[in-house]
Amino acid sequence: MDAQYINPFLNATAKVLETMAFLKVRPGKPYVKKNSSAAGDVSGIIGITGDVEGSFSISFSKECIKKVVSNMLGEEVEDIDDEVKDAVGELTNIISGDARRELSEKGLSLNGSLPTVVAGPSHEIKHVGKGPTIALPFETDAGPVTVEVCFNH
Repeated sequence: MDAQYINPFLNATAKVLETMAFLKVRPGKPYVKKNSSAAGDVSGIIGITGDVEGSFSISFSKECIKKVVSNMLGEEVEDIDDEVKDAVGELTNIISGDARRELSEKGLSLNGSLPTVVAGPSHEIKHVGKGPTIALPFETDAGPVTVEVCFNH
């Protein structure tokens, strides 16, 4: 997969988590994912259609998403509840939208579906793209976040 499709998702994730959740993120080394196991405890997934088709997901460890949502709401979050799941869906939507906006500036027209949120240990993410799934790991002081991008291109 071409880096021009991946970098906007990397950039958007860092920007959104830093501005909305006041959480500094450090990108790790991207890799090709070989299975459908989620890298975290709660994940947001969005299907992408348009000039290229596929999907985008972001997975947070339990500790990381508790810190992200606590920072966003200004109050302590104790567990992954409906409010946290709603926040994951919103973050997924915002990051995907920001990345798709950057890609549109490069001439790609892409649309995103409504996000789906899946929570629980050992959940799976089934990407709709036929190409390889590229995982972009991030480290934060609150724990890991992993973005996955899969396109037919």
